[in-house]
Amino acid sequence: MFLMKKLKWIVALVSVFFLTAWPGLAQDSQAQANPAPDASNSNSSATSAASSNAAGSAATPQFHTRDNRYRISAGDSFDLTFDLSPEFNQQGVTVQPDGFVTLRGVGDLKVEGQTVPELTSTLRTAYAKILHDPIISVVLKDFEKPYFIADGQVGKPGKYDLRGSVTLTEAIAIAGGFTDKARHSQVLLFRRVDDKWMEAKILNVKKMEKSGNLAEDPFLHPGDMLFVPKNTVSKIDRLIPVASMGSYFPIP
Repeated sequence: MFLMKKLKWIVALVSVFFLTAWPGLAQDSQAQANPAPDASNSNSSATSAASSNAAGSAATPQFHTRDNRYRISAGDSFDLTFDLSPEFNQQGVTVQPDGFVTLRGVGDLKVEGQTVPELTSTLRTAYAKILHDPIISVVLKDFEKPYFIADGQVGKPGKYDLRGSVTLTEAIAIAGGFTDKARHSQVLLFRRVDDKWMEAKILNVKKMEKSGNLAEDPFLHPGDMLFVPKNTVSKIDRLIPVASMGSYFPIP
């Protein structure tokens, strides 16, 4: 009996000793019983999810933030001034139909599609080959003015300069107002969101004017196109490919 009690006491003492001296043994045992998820499987799942999201994004047109800075186009002209090397100054440099300009000392450079800061950087890089740290100023002289287009059932359809802040209702007034056959409640506003897509909205101008609340009267952006239909437009896609705009505006 005495030996049994002594044996139990020894076993208990040994157990306490192992748990105190090597607490990591219990953790290792638990880790072996519950192995961590395979990293390769996790990465595979994450890759699959990312692929699915990418596929979904590619299938649906996405909005892009457009740069509001003016971009140089064919026919534009600018003055080029060198603060430290006036012999390279040029006045009225015109962008050719192919998007190139011919500059004194460096030859032909393509500048179409660039903003003024981008053009300045391009010119500094080009002239750095013959000048040390050139200081260049670019001033646009002739360029395409901001505009909007009014079409459909308005008094004077056409292309108009966009000067200052102009709302949709103001643009309709500038274009001669509604005709007798105009559908006031379904005015279409087309706005380009990128090079391939235009956003289309239907606006109830009749309701805005009747209620006297013009809080929803949008300001036009350069290049906007408004169309006042004669017949009811019951449905229109929010995004329209630029190539299909001919279905809304007949090509003469």
